[in-house]
Amino acid sequence: MNSSHFSISLHILTLLDKVKGQLLNSEYIAGSINCNPVLVRKELANLHKHGFVQSKEGKGGGSTLAKNPADINLGDVYMAVKQKSLLGESKNEPNPDCPVGRQITKQLTQLYSDAESALIKDLSAKTLKDFSSGFE
Repeated sequence: MNSSHFSISLHILTLLDKVKGQLLNSEYIAGSINCNPVLVRKELANLHKHGFVQSKEGKGGGSTLAKNPADINLGDVYMAVKQKSLLGESKNEPNPDCPVGRQITKQLTQLYSDAESALIKDLSAKTLKDFSSGFE
């Protein structure tokens, strides 16, 4: 099963875009996502590391976008949060004596690479501003 890092990060970025510079704390963001604030803080730390958000600590603190939404490319966000192969990985070692088994890993690796490249190309044609414009 794929992780939810991209969807959570995109939710965070969209929410921050919609509040137009207002600082949002992790509890508020977690309420929108319906998840634990600890998970939000982990995602915010990663988004901060990649330059998508900026944060102010302490009472009255929170996070806001570090860039204009038109300058946040969704392909870059995907690459920043990606942790595993999009389509997964085999958990067992194929039989090297089988004509399929001895080649399946190589064939799947190429197939998965091509599929992920197509996804990244499509995401890279979109910005946070594009995505966020679909919300009222």
